[in-house]
Amino acid sequence: MVCERSEVFASACALARAFPLFTHRSSASRRTEKKTVTVEFFLVGQNNGPIEVATLKCLASATEGIRLAARIVDTPCNEMNTDNFLEEIKKVGKDLGITPTIIRDEELKERVFGGIYGVGKAALHPPALAVLSHTPDGATQTIAWVGKGIVYDTGGLSIKGKTTMPGMKRDCGGAAAILGAFKATVKQGFKDNLHAVFCLAENAVGPRATRPDDIHGIATGKYHAAVLTNNEEWEKACVKAGRNCGDLVHPLVYCPELHFSEFTSAVADMKNSVADRDNTPSSCAGLFIASHIGFDWPGVWVHIDIAAPVHAGERATGYGVALLLSLFGGASEDPLLNMVSPLGCNGDSPPEDMERDSKRRRLV
Repeated sequence: MVCERSEVFASACALARAFPLFTHRSSASRRTEKKTVTVEFFLVGQNNGPIEVATLKCLASATEGIRLAARIVDTPCNEMNTDNFLEEIKKVGKDLGITPTIIRDEELKERVFGGIYGVGKAALHPPALAVLSHTPDGATQTIAWVGKGIVYDTGGLSIKGKTTMPGMKRDCGGAAAILGAFKATVKQGFKDNLHAVFCLAENAVGPRATRPDDIHGIATGKYHAAVLTNNEEWEKACVKAGRNCGDLVHPLVYCPELHFSEFTSAVADMKNSVADRDNTPSSCAGLFIASHIGFDWPGVWVHIDIAAPVHAGERATGYGVALLLSLFGGASEDPLLNMVSPLGCNGDSPPEDMERDSKRRRLV
């Protein structure tokens, strides 16, 4: 691989995407033989000295995280159901010395996690909410990564057609990306509190499936009839982080005054699906999240819709792992992640600056 030093991280991540782990080809196939690929970097430009051992370790962690995420997304639901996904989370936790917090099945309903419960209650393998928490001494900031982990989405009773259902094993790409990124981030040393939240469910068809008119309570207290951000600095940072690592993003329209009415319900606080699927659905998905955080909340939130880039053809890409490593690299102890982070050490911005910069909206 020939590149400049500033491109080493993105180049290594690109290589990881090119060599996925999952395969179920039979022994009769000529393409089942395992091959070892050796990668050698030749740096060009002014700073063309040898790559440090610490940098190589960082690249190894990043590529391992990307390939982990891609493997999970590539694996079909009969092998990557919610039970299997929880085992993947436990493995990562064991490697990092972290015990995950897990809430499952009826306990989700009892604790008013009605969204996850409602989506997954009809499946053979019950839904779950799992959390991995990294809480280092001296941490001053707290970051939460929340990943959508729908291991298969049939559409439920609003069942998808024969052309739109195939490939819905990839609806867990967000949770897979967060798992891969969390593992790499913590291994490289992360100075802030970091919580990885995995919302796991299979949207199956059955007697217990949620009906389109059902209402579920959500832990925020709102009720539902069954890259967007509120901060311009983080919007720009996401775009730049994508360019630095190869997980490209583009900003979406943030205009809750016009778009949030898509969730209007006559019998509940809001619906969980937009009325018009042609009216900025990706922006509306972010606004759905924002409504639970609170439009007047002074902190920063970012919603990244990765449904499209999570795969290329029939293969998963591991999208999101490199983006998170780059975006939050300013809080890492690793020099390479510091270098590719567009925020540097600006994660220590005072709350008043964060509130001033946020694109706040009050909706009545």
